[in-house]
Amino acid sequence: MKPLILPLLGLLMLAGCNRPGNQTEKPSTLPEARKGFVTKLPAQTGIRHPVDTPPAGVFQVVKYASPAGNMSAYLSPDPKDGKKRPAIIWITGGDCNSIGEGCWEEGPADGDESACQYRKAGIMMMFPALRGGNTNPGFKEGYYGEVEDVLAAADFLAKQEYVDPARIYLGGHSTGGTLALLVAECSDRFRAVFSFGPVDDVSGYPAEFLPFNHSNRKEVELRSPGYWLSGIKSPVFVLEGGRKGNIECLQNMSRATSNPNVHFLPVNWGDHFSILAPMNRLLAEKILQDDGPESNLTLTEEDVKKPQAANKKQKPKAKE
Repeated sequence: MKPLILPLLGLLMLAGCNRPGNQTEKPSTLPEARKGFVTKLPAQTGIRHPVDTPPAGVFQVVKYASPAGNMSAYLSPDPKDGKKRPAIIWITGGDCNSIGEGCWEEGPADGDESACQYRKAGIMMMFPALRGGNTNPGFKEGYYGEVEDVLAAADFLAKQEYVDPARIYLGGHSTGGTLALLVAECSDRFRAVFSFGPVDDVSGYPAEFLPFNHSNRKEVELRSPGYWLSGIKSPVFVLEGGRKGNIECLQNMSRATSNPNVHFLPVNWGDHFSILAPMNRLLAEKILQDDGPESNLTLTEEDVKKPQAANKKQKPKAKE
């Protein structure tokens, strides 16, 4: 089963903009705001699907322990070369709690959501299914308890003999980008974080992605990254296509914070999907070069202009 992404494009894009950017940033950090808070979830029903079996040699299915129970994930197999390699956890778009064949099936050049550019570069990958996704224990919380699942996945990944625990990155696209940004606001666990096409406020997402009381503003704010940007301590890069997508959300968040750890990069030549393959390819190259004791990974406005030429070479007859 592929993660649900494309059918919901119209609803997911432009979903939660024009909120936090117009308000004074909260004085507390997201971990402080979450202390003592218990989210209230309605009963959840429906058919759950087990994770698809990945191709041999591409991924293996593993279990990692999170506060909600043992969760399924796809993990790159051990290359058996004795090396400690960099690794990235990737959070899918759409139903980011679930994983499936879309994690290894490469998409078209203008919409490849598999993030395969990392594993093709020799970077280890982990796609964690989160609480309530597939046949995992627990219930979907919509960007709340899932933060703990991602951090638990990182702990599991760091214990793999072929992974360099000091060079673990986090990335995600669309809803996955929103969750990745929330994780960065809660922890400096990752060497760098790449958030593609997130929203600043989740209240505009479809109801199926918001399994909580939408009228409770605190429930919404604790899931909305636009309110907590000042607490980010790791290098974070937020990217979105300038042509179509959540570009207003990126602009709102850019105006809302002066935190030097957060870098907002509109990719003017692409859209919500077409920037993925070229930018992930560029980021994979930068990860391989980021091998010092501390991260020196940078991504500039000039950098995001460069993949445009490569993208045009791949699609010389592409139509707008």
